[in-house]
Amino acid sequence: MAQSKLKENLIGLKCSVCGRRNYYTRKNKKLVERKLEYKKFCNWCRKHTIHKETKTTGK
Repeated sequence: MAQSKLKENLIGLKCSVCGRRNYYTRKNKKLVERKLEYKKFCNWCRKHTIHKETKTTGK
């Protein structure tokens, strides 16, 4: 079965403090070569922390 175009650009954002993957987003891999880093709210740490790009476990 063919995969969705949305799924092939999907990346996970992992909390740098607790290590949990809280957010998912997409990025244009042709234009953005570096790893993404956002300051987002982590529900488990209960504060704003740096979230870094990780691999997704898509099937």
